[in-house]
Amino acid sequence: MFPFIHLIIFLHLSFTCYGQQTSNSSTPSCPLDFDALRKMIDQSSRRPTLNSTVQCQYIRQGLRLVQSEYLRRTNSFFPPLISANSCWNSYQSLVNNYVPNFDILRTCEFQTSWISQGCMNITTRFKFESKVSPVALSNIVSSCNQSLENNSPCATCTTSLSSLASYLTGPSVGNVFDCSAYPSIYAAAFANQFGPTDKGTAKCLFLLDISEVSKGKSKKNVVIVVMVVVCVLVCVLVVFGYWFLWRRRKIRLAHKWNTRRLESNLSSRLDSISGSTTLVRFTFDEIKVATKNFARVNIIGTGGYGNVYKGVLPGGVEVALKRFKNCSVSGDANFTHEVEVIASVRHVNLVALRGYCTATTPFEGHQRIIVCDLMKNGSLYDHLFGTRHEKLSWGIRQKVAIGTARGLAYLHYGAQPGIIHRDIKASNILLDDHFEPKVADFGLAKFTPEGMTHLSTRVAGTMGYVAPEYALYGQLTERSDVYSFGVVLLELLSGKKAIIEFNDGQPTLVTDWAWSLVREGRPLGVLEENIPHLGPPEVLEKYVLVAVLCSHPQLYARPTMDQVVNMLDAEIPVPTIPERPISLIADLDDIERSVSSSGGSGNLSTATGYQPYIFEREAPLADSDSVKARTLDHRS
Repeated sequence: MFPFIHLIIFLHLSFTCYGQQTSNSSTPSCPLDFDALRKMIDQSSRRPTLNSTVQCQYIRQGLRLVQSEYLRRTNSFFPPLISANSCWNSYQSLVNNYVPNFDILRTCEFQTSWISQGCMNITTRFKFESKVSPVALSNIVSSCNQSLENNSPCATCTTSLSSLASYLTGPSVGNVFDCSAYPSIYAAAFANQFGPTDKGTAKCLFLLDISEVSKGKSKKNVVIVVMVVVCVLVCVLVVFGYWFLWRRRKIRLAHKWNTRRLESNLSSRLDSISGSTTLVRFTFDEIKVATKNFARVNIIGTGGYGNVYKGVLPGGVEVALKRFKNCSVSGDANFTHEVEVIASVRHVNLVALRGYCTATTPFEGHQRIIVCDLMKNGSLYDHLFGTRHEKLSWGIRQKVAIGTARGLAYLHYGAQPGIIHRDIKASNILLDDHFEPKVADFGLAKFTPEGMTHLSTRVAGTMGYVAPEYALYGQLTERSDVYSFGVVLLELLSGKKAIIEFNDGQPTLVTDWAWSLVREGRPLGVLEENIPHLGPPEVLEKYVLVAVLCSHPQLYARPTMDQVVNMLDAEIPVPTIPERPISLIADLDDIERSVSSSGGSGNLSTATGYQPYIFEREAPLADSDSVKARTLDHRS
């Protein structure tokens, strides 16, 4: 989390000041306590200039915090409708002190009555608890009744709140208080002992960080720390030098024995895998012949693991050979894991493994190679962003979307045990002669133990495709793959990369850009221009909505891959897309510094959040009507 950034943004939005408004004798006073916000804010902090869209988001979140405090006091979610105008006036007086001439109702397109209305006619604590099972409420109390200031307790709490989504499926009123807001407001009021105004509760459940900016160390302390560190390093280096000379001789004597032992262990594991399959164990000489001694002209792909070569086996069979580099004990573990994963699955939309090769030679050292079928049409990335300039037709894009979804659904629910891929991206979707998609590269895949709701693991994956809950808290589920699939589907539909740059040079996630168009009622504006042979507008719009739903930042809102297949391949409608929460704000430089260089394709190693996209009307894309017109032209 970024306390300083959250603080200055939070302070910008009117959550300060004691602005009470004189009520007319005929208008009841507002029962909401906006003064609770004022007490949470440091008056001396700087406030940046934000656009109206972000201001409206924070105004809405601040209002939900005040309503949670009101619920805590009165057991009612909303003030009486007769006091709605007074409440808006009280809130407006706070806003005027920090954002002059900012009309809440007009700028944010709120209606006066919305402050007293909600979802499914739930107005009181009793009505809310009657809609939700006692077991779910008990789970929320046990998960959220603690300080939520740190990431782990917050993740536990929000994960439990996501289970309430299935109970709150009715229509909502406007954008002030929708169904997805009820769990957080209720939990802050009753499940958490510290209440809504606690800084940890506000940060976790309302994304309002009021932490004080930490003070830097004094120059004197820095000098002392540096001197101590230098002295310690000198001592360590001296000791290490003596130890290294002694150890070096011992390692030389043991190296040959260790090499033989590792080769034996690796062979045993691979033999146990291939014993129940049809995998072929190729010799290193056969591999060299197939690749013409690993000729550079035969390289068809590269990555952090090594190179991929095109090869020809005896009989003229063309294959792709993935050659691992820097093989060691850990490298052998990764190699064996990938062989084990690919060998355990068989599906038309998953890359099939033909065999492998392990060898140790005096000149080449350890050699670890897997042999798969060759995909002559390359990867989806090649067609969208690479050297292949001919645009994919709508029929091919539709085939790629459905086939990839089926492959992932099989990994999640057809394989035993289930498998989470963890690195779904356009370059890992390969296309065969008939443009049938094949999910590839299982080097980061994880088996899911039966009965486990999620895995807590080191964050790995490619920047722009990693789900927020996984990047922030290391909590991995099948829905993490769903998020990555949503990003790939948006790339397939829009022709834009996961992280894009507009004319102002500001990096933006394609998920936030697409969401802004859908929210404005222009889903067909997401589509790439001049796609050959476009399908019906209703089908195009459905695919866009599925992509936006899959890439929703909140885990509970995403469908399963089985549901995605049914929505894409059948007449099942797309459910209502819940409102997105306020995005965590972080500079792209901060995100890039968190990317591990050891993963090859960019692995997130820390949780720094993601950059939100705010749609600007100055540079609109093609709207729905123009896309529909293009569709009719192609079809005619």
